[in-house]
Amino acid sequence: MIIGTATVLLLSACMKDELPGPAAPRGAGMNVQACMGAGYEDQLWMDIRTGSILATNPKTAWDLAFESAPDGWHIYLNGARLMTAWNIGAADITQAHDTTGMAAGRRIDAPSGRSDSTAIGDWRSGSDVYVIDLGFTALGQALGMHKFRFTSVSASEFTFEMAAMDGSQLGTIVLPKDPLRAFTSYSLVSGVVPIEPTQGTWDLVITQYTHQFYEPFLPYIVTGVLSANTSRVAMVTGLPFEQVSLNDTVSHPFNGDRNVIGYDWKYYSFETSSYTVQQGPVYLIHDAEGYFYKLRFLDFYSEQGQVGCPSFEVVPL
Repeated sequence: MIIGTATVLLLSACMKDELPGPAAPRGAGMNVQACMGAGYEDQLWMDIRTGSILATNPKTAWDLAFESAPDGWHIYLNGARLMTAWNIGAADITQAHDTTGMAAGRRIDAPSGRSDSTAIGDWRSGSDVYVIDLGFTALGQALGMHKFRFTSVSASEFTFEMAAMDGSQLGTIVLPKDPLRAFTSYSLVSGVVPIEPTQGTWDLVITQYTHQFYEPFLPYIVTGVLSANTSRVAMVTGLPFEQVSLNDTVSHPFNGDRNVIGYDWKYYSFETSSYTVQQGPVYLIHDAEGYFYKLRFLDFYSEQGQVGCPSFEVVPL
C-alpha cells in the first residue's frame, strides 16, 4: 500500500459459505477482559476457546515477521509501530542514503494482512535495497531507519543484509524459519524472538496496528483486534447478540482478512474525550479447531478506568 496522494483500493475477498458444524455442549459463555498496558504498549495473544491470554509482548519486541512455511517468502513489518518501507532499487547498500523522496514512495502493509499487499512486496530478485522506518515506541519516540537487502530464501531459512543509513555496520543475517509458528519474528536488537504462540493455538491478538485512512489520506495507528491466519471471521449486524445462532454461520460470509474485527467496534468522542463501544456488531469466529463462537464487545476500560482494556463476551455456538 503506497503512502502518497493516490487512493489505493483494498479488494475484499470473502470465503465461500460453509455448512455449520454440529452443535456440541462445550461450556457456557464467558466474559473476558485484557489490558494492554500504558500507551497500549503490549500485544496480547488469545485462545478464544478458553478466553486465556497465551502470550504477551511489548510491541517494540520485534521488527520484521518472516513467513515460516517451507514455501513461504513474504516479509511483514511490525504494524503496531507504524513501520514503513521504501524500495530504493538496486542501490549500493554500503553508500550513504538520505530520505529524500521517501514521503511519496514509502509503503505500509495492508491492514488486511494479505500477502499480495505487503510494503516490501516481491523482493526475490535479491537486488533491491529497502529503507525501513522502524516506527515509534509506545511513548511516541522514533526508532530510526535502517537499510535491508533480502537476498535469498529456502525451505528452512532467509538470508538478508542490513546496514545503517550511512552505509556502515553492514552485516549478513541467516534467519532460520521457525516451523512451529506461522511467522518467524526478528528483532534488530535480539535476533529471532518467539513472539506469536505456536500455530493453531491462538485465534486473536489484541494490539495496535497501522490502518490507512483516506479522508484525509493518512496511515495511522489504531487499537483493535486482529485474527490468526488459521481463523476466519464474519460480522452480523441488525440482530441481537442473544439471537445469533449457529445457523447464522451459513448466511454470513466468513473472511480470512485479519482485520475483520479491527478497531471500529468502538468510537471516540471529542466532547467527552472517551471511547464508547458500539452495541450493534456481533462477530462470528471460526477457530483453528473448527468450532464457532460469537463475540461482542462490552467496554474499552477497566473497572478502574484504565483505557486499553477491552472486555467482551464470548459464547460457543
